[in-house]
Amino acid sequence: MKNSRRGEFSSRFGFIMAAAGSAVGLGNIWGFPTQAAGNGGAAFLLAYLALAFALAYPALMAELIIGRHAHANVVGSLRFIARGRKSRALGSAVGAAGIVTVSLILSFYSIIGSWMIAHFLGTAADFPWLNGFGGGGLGGDAAGAGSGGQAGLTTAAAAASSSTAASSSAAAQWLLTFSLPRNVLFMLIFLGLTAGIIAAGVHDGIERWSTRLMPILIATLLCLVGYVMTLEGALQGLKIYLLPDFSALLNPQLIISALGAAFFSLSLGVGTMLIYGSYIPDEGKLPALGGWVTGVDVMIAVTAGFVVLPAMYVALHNGVEIFGADGALLSGDTLIFRVLPALFETMGATGAFVSLIFFALMTIAALTSSISMLEVPVSYAVEHFGLERRRGAYLIAAIIALISGGILLNFDALFGLVVAATTRYMQPLLGLFFCIFCGWIWHRDGILQELRKSQPDAERGLFWAVWPWYIRFVVPVIILLIFAQPLFD
Repeated sequence: MKNSRRGEFSSRFGFIMAAAGSAVGLGNIWGFPTQAAGNGGAAFLLAYLALAFALAYPALMAELIIGRHAHANVVGSLRFIARGRKSRALGSAVGAAGIVTVSLILSFYSIIGSWMIAHFLGTAADFPWLNGFGGGGLGGDAAGAGSGGQAGLTTAAAAASSSTAASSSAAAQWLLTFSLPRNVLFMLIFLGLTAGIIAAGVHDGIERWSTRLMPILIATLLCLVGYVMTLEGALQGLKIYLLPDFSALLNPQLIISALGAAFFSLSLGVGTMLIYGSYIPDEGKLPALGGWVTGVDVMIAVTAGFVVLPAMYVALHNGVEIFGADGALLSGDTLIFRVLPALFETMGATGAFVSLIFFALMTIAALTSSISMLEVPVSYAVEHFGLERRRGAYLIAAIIALISGGILLNFDALFGLVVAATTRYMQPLLGLFFCIFCGWIWHRDGILQELRKSQPDAERGLFWAVWPWYIRFVVPVIILLIFAQPLFD
């Protein structure tokens, strides 16, 4: 079934950077650290590290193996490994649901990405080289509780964000203030950047830009870690992050939260990794490649914790409130758009530079994930309907932009709803079906033959001794626990 015109990753490094870029997104940079802060610190970190390799890696391998075997889009791949009419129909339904789900995720993700670009430009507009030292309200969008812990804004928070930008220049004030015109403009810019990369193809677009952006992201993150560690108050946050309270590991809610973080951190369940797997050459050793992607993703999430948690306590040391009225730590979106900007403001000219670097990091993280999301529906449109890639990329981006516009027009009602429906329910449910296809529908001999393409003695290795039964029985049970997480809440 392999289509030589689809394109392939030209190097092992290119695939690892692209797949890790898909996995590494805003959730890794703000979601994981703030979840750790609110769930026992180091205890959450330990649970996350264990579950990332116990759950996320096996589920990732299911998508990579299916994709590389079929060398097709998500619908075509699931139909290809089906055994009969009913399972082919199921494959079509699951694949179509994955395309719809990832498109909806991108519709709200592009809004969040637009905030990152706007804050980066707003910080640049108020940078000392333009306005003199000491300028600039760096605060902007504020977070609300309407999305159940996901990134979101309430009307009251949006109004509060307007006051935080009052001391900025006119341009910076517009960029830093939540408004429909600003959100629409930068949402279109964000989707335009994403579509431009996808339009260039696998090698010239996805691989080329991933190998550029991901090293920049990692270097920027490490620089921020080094700087934050020099500030007063950082040590307190570091202790919370690294010194575990082992009794917290007995808390079922902590385990469920760590399960969810491990699963979602690798962009599983919507076909992004399946599509990237379909672009791996047959000689690529899949277990090793999957291990590298999981390792890079976990490394970046853990490293982000060395920035965010110490920065929270640096902010507290500088007089910035990080706890709510109930004594709990503020949510991740409040942290990004209120706490950290307020911290940057207390640092004068240095804070302006750190803010610029931080929002550049967030923009890159958003873009590397959005690339893989858009590739899922584009690959289907190109292969199923015969659309030219460039036309398909911009057409689908335009459709998603319309959905994003609808969300922005009805922000309070739709944003949290779309986030919850896609990430809390559809994503783990679809992940379950991917495991069912790999563990129950696709013949074991077919899977083994696929692994033998790059490892002739694959059946003698540890991976084959454990993974087939693990993906058949263990991972589906764990995913069902994630799916039932709202019941625990």
